[in-house]
Amino acid sequence: MNSDKVWAVVLAAGKSRRMGEPKLLLPFKGQTIIERVLENILASRVQRVVVVVGATREKIERIIQNLPVQIIYNPFFHRGMLSSVQRGIDSLPLESEAALVFLGDQPSIPPEVVNRLVQAYSKTKSGIVIPVYQNRRGHPLLIDLKYREEVKKLDSPIGLKGLVHKNSNEICEVEVKAPGVLRDIDDREDYRRELKRES
Repeated sequence: MNSDKVWAVVLAAGKSRRMGEPKLLLPFKGQTIIERVLENILASRVQRVVVVVGATREKIERIIQNLPVQIIYNPFFHRGMLSSVQRGIDSLPLESEAALVFLGDQPSIPPEVVNRLVQAYSKTKSGIVIPVYQNRRGHPLLIDLKYREEVKKLDSPIGLKGLVHKNSNEICEVEVKAPGVLRDIDDREDYRRELKRES
């Protein structure tokens, strides 16, 4: 399979309410959180990346403007994460085969995890590929774009869980050794913990 047909959709449109400031711009290992997320992806086999921005659009755009990524604005970011997933997937070329949906606040997902998900998709052609660490499902989620229209019609309160639940027979779980697939950064305590783990 040509990995050029697999895109990363990075969700970076939220308001960071619980953090109290734009969390994706916080320092992380000499960069910002969003830079670290994007560099991890770009170090993998996936080289086509869309970043969906919203609440702190200008600041994030300024930080990542020199990275080889496309930036898409979601004017409906206040409706929640699903609106950014839908905006991101809707922006992908029609010839794309799959989308890896990343949370913008998970800086500890190594490139090898991304490669393993793409490899599993290539081998199995499963509709949904999910990383699993110690029997718990994490992110990113790889979605075959045969579900493109279905994603558009998803309901906000349920989000992508609705797609996963409805197509449970299409799921391929991939065991990984990276606990970062389970961890996102919502508040100050999460941020402190992540910095400590990565120091």
